[in-house]
Amino acid sequence: MLTINFTPFPVLETERLVLRQLEPADQQDLFVLRSSPALMQFIPRPLAKSATDAASLIEDFRMSAIANERITWGITEKTASTVIGTIGYVRILKEHARAELGYLLHADHQGKGLMLEAVRAVIDYGFRVMNLHAIEAIIDPENTASGRVLERSGFRKEGHLRDNIWFNGQFRDSVIYARLVTDTSLAGPP
Repeated sequence: MLTINFTPFPVLETERLVLRQLEPADQQDLFVLRSSPALMQFIPRPLAKSATDAASLIEDFRMSAIANERITWGITEKTASTVIGTIGYVRILKEHARAELGYLLHADHQGKGLMLEAVRAVIDYGFRVMNLHAIEAIIDPENTASGRVLERSGFRKEGHLRDNIWFNGQFRDSVIYARLVTDTSLAGPP
């Protein structure tokens, strides 16, 4: 079984990004992300209705990290403090050394390779620091951009589950991707 410790909260840096803990001052940035129907169209979570909803999410993220249950980073560019996205391990199965990756990026920053950069940093942290054996991601099959990010990060498509999620009054399919620590040769180093 994994022993995980997110204290102090790990800050990750890439060439262009800083992945850091979300703070109360980030609630408006998070609200912009989580209240957008376009950004949330593939994420089966309720839209944030107010900045207070975003503040509650930030507190939930903080408490989950303190409890070593899951971790969510705010994504910022090195040149600015505005949170442009989130990424994290939204579910951790310590007994199986496995975690589920989830992420979200503002539309103005998509198509620039930023999410690929963030995903690779979080994969590296997961395998090297958390000692994960496997990282999975579950996406909507219509989210082809996310599928490309995962494939470019060394993930393999492992399955397509039909009508397995009920959300917003309809059943939705899910596609499961995974990368094992032994799959490092798939896309080079994370």
